[in-house]
Amino acid sequence: MTGIEFNRRLEAIPVYPAADTYEYDGELVKLASNETPWGPPAEVLEAAQAALRGLNRYPDPDKSLLRRRIAERCDVSPAMVAAGNGSCEILLAAAEAMLEPGAEVVYAWPSFSMYPQLAAMTGASAVTVPLDEEGRHDLEAMAAEVTAATRMLLVCNPNNPTATALPPAQIDAFLGELPRHVAVILDEAYVEFSTVQDPDESLELVRRHPNLVLLRTFSKVYGLCGLRAGYSIGPEGFRLAVDRVRQPFSVNALAQAAAAEALLHQDEVERRVERTAIERLHVESELEERGLETTDSQANFSWFSLGEREEADVMRALAERGVIVRAGTALGQEGWIRVTYGTRQENDRFLAALDEALQ
Repeated sequence: MTGIEFNRRLEAIPVYPAADTYEYDGELVKLASNETPWGPPAEVLEAAQAALRGLNRYPDPDKSLLRRRIAERCDVSPAMVAAGNGSCEILLAAAEAMLEPGAEVVYAWPSFSMYPQLAAMTGASAVTVPLDEEGRHDLEAMAAEVTAATRMLLVCNPNNPTATALPPAQIDAFLGELPRHVAVILDEAYVEFSTVQDPDESLELVRRHPNLVLLRTFSKVYGLCGLRAGYSIGPEGFRLAVDRVRQPFSVNALAQAAAAEALLHQDEVERRVERTAIERLHVESELEERGLETTDSQANFSWFSLGEREEADVMRALAERGVIVRAGTALGQEGWIRVTYGTRQENDRFLAALDEALQ
């Protein structure tokens, strides 16, 4: 008796490297998934709770309120806005709509762990370009890899896991050199934390470049990881294409209500960005005092080198002390660690555990 059969591409799709959860007799310090340590504002929770009363009905398939709020916040037409079950859903849908055998997708590496899945799931060819010595995208090298077969080019800015960012002017010049048949997806999950730009600066790039799509999320600075909501801003044709290849009702009613309300509280976003910047300065200076090499973080996490130390040993020692971070091996660069900024208490507990782990 034979078992069920799957398509050959399935074996090539890498498993997303989700953070480990360790058994620990005490309170865990979870600094592995780039979450914000602060919960949503009360008004956001109230909006989600109000949506509970309508759970016997399907959510709005057009995500009308959410898309309108995003459009108002970003000063674009709602026709340019696609909302998704996290920005990852839009990314996967973009691959489904654009990539196929014979097509190419270009991206830097190491970068977001979802990118390798796009070529593997569609049969397209992945063209990876190493980051520069400072952990930033090498746009010149990426442009050199573009061919007539290139359908999609991904720029993660700020980059995950290296936390580095390029200024909009540099990306603008890069876009001006690329052929228009290449869809450039500028993945800005952490853009609110960047000090090299105002988030609104990227919106000007969309207005100038018809092949550019911005990808953003409510999971990071807005603190809605648990509801999964993200969005893109780009040509109307892009929105229509990704909507066509994914299931209807993909963004649940609670996520739509909470994300739409969260957009009305930009003062809270600014407070979180400021608090994150304070913790970033604290953690980065402490890592530097310990002689650990870091990149120039423009996100809500640090990326630092362990030097000659064994990554597995350090990870194990941190876990034994109830601190969960991300190992570089799972993210594309062995011997490095990514640590999210938590509260001051959580960050200091990480630093104390790190001191013991490095001994």
